[in-house]
Amino acid sequence: MALSNELVYNPLTEITAIKLVKKLSLFDENEVLTCREIGDGNLNLVFQIVNDQTNKSLIVKQALPYAKVVGESWPLSLNRAKIESDALQIFAKYVPQYVPKVFYSDDTLAVTIMEDLSHLQISRAGLISGKQYPLLSQHVGEFLAHILFYTSDFAIEPEKKKQLVKQFVNPDLCNITEDLVFTDPFFDHDTNDFEEGLRKEVEALWNDQAVKLEAAKLKKKFLTNSDALIHGDLHTGSIFADDATTKVIDPEFAFYGPLGFDLGQFVANLLLNALSLSEEKQGFLYDHIEKTWHVFETTFTKLWKKDSIEAFSKTEGYLQHVLTQTWQDAIGFAGCEVIRRTIGLAHVADLDGISNEQARLTAKRRALLLGRQLLLHQETLSPKDLKELVQKTV
Repeated sequence: MALSNELVYNPLTEITAIKLVKKLSLFDENEVLTCREIGDGNLNLVFQIVNDQTNKSLIVKQALPYAKVVGESWPLSLNRAKIESDALQIFAKYVPQYVPKVFYSDDTLAVTIMEDLSHLQISRAGLISGKQYPLLSQHVGEFLAHILFYTSDFAIEPEKKKQLVKQFVNPDLCNITEDLVFTDPFFDHDTNDFEEGLRKEVEALWNDQAVKLEAAKLKKKFLTNSDALIHGDLHTGSIFADDATTKVIDPEFAFYGPLGFDLGQFVANLLLNALSLSEEKQGFLYDHIEKTWHVFETTFTKLWKKDSIEAFSKTEGYLQHVLTQTWQDAIGFAGCEVIRRTIGLAHVADLDGISNEQARLTAKRRALLLGRQLLLHQETLSPKDLKELVQKTV
């Protein structure tokens, strides 16, 4: 049921969000509902609507025509709501167990109404509090392998893939990544945000031509490699989890991009969490990184052998080339992500939440060193090397 012909775009309120879900018959007209805004993100309005008697609940997410974190001075296209809804529905074709159900979407209203996952926890918050989520890496590895394989030229005809590339052109959100991940942190730019105590290390980074060259190469890959439909913002704050369940949310940054990008973001955010912990508490995070890659590699290989339509799929060495390049790119993308989350516009609570100033600055200095090493050693670092690499940043 589309309401685009009946309504014009206006930002929702708690009252109008309730009216919307009743108009869509997602709740009965006579149900008594509670609505509260729960969004703490940078771009959107998010409402949770609950019938307190039955505990039935839904999430209503609406894009704003600007970046919420900045305000109306940073306009953004509302099309990102359609991108997010379309991406969730494509993901659900292949791995429905790893994404929320979408009940309704409307392009004009820039609204997506979906399953309420509040019985789970955002994995970043859980990791910070010490939870280990034993199945997180298994699930993320399977999610990435299925999505990246089945939306790539390895599994779909070129004509269909090119239509999907067109469908997921996402210039506003890609521009945010191009600037805030790949460009601004490597220059003296006014979007950067860091403590004065880090200035020496930050200025050294800005003057490090070898690091900037690697960032430039990775930015070019992000700009030009339309390998598969990627989530585009797969950090630990975009994943709900408990000990048995994992759900990937918020793919509004989705577009056709490099195979290694999502993996790199996920790895980077596990490494950032590791930097916030004492050495004796970090081990499970390195296990997660190794397992994510092992599951991805194993699953992608299985899918390749089963369903690849690529004429060269049985050519000796080609699959291994694709996997090797994916991991190497992931390491490089992780380096950019670690750096930008330390000194760029959008930080992470893993580091910013360290209450002791000296401990926080030490962790951030280590993050900058780690990001540099990831960028400079993309071709030689294996998943098993990352623990030692972090420990060497002391």
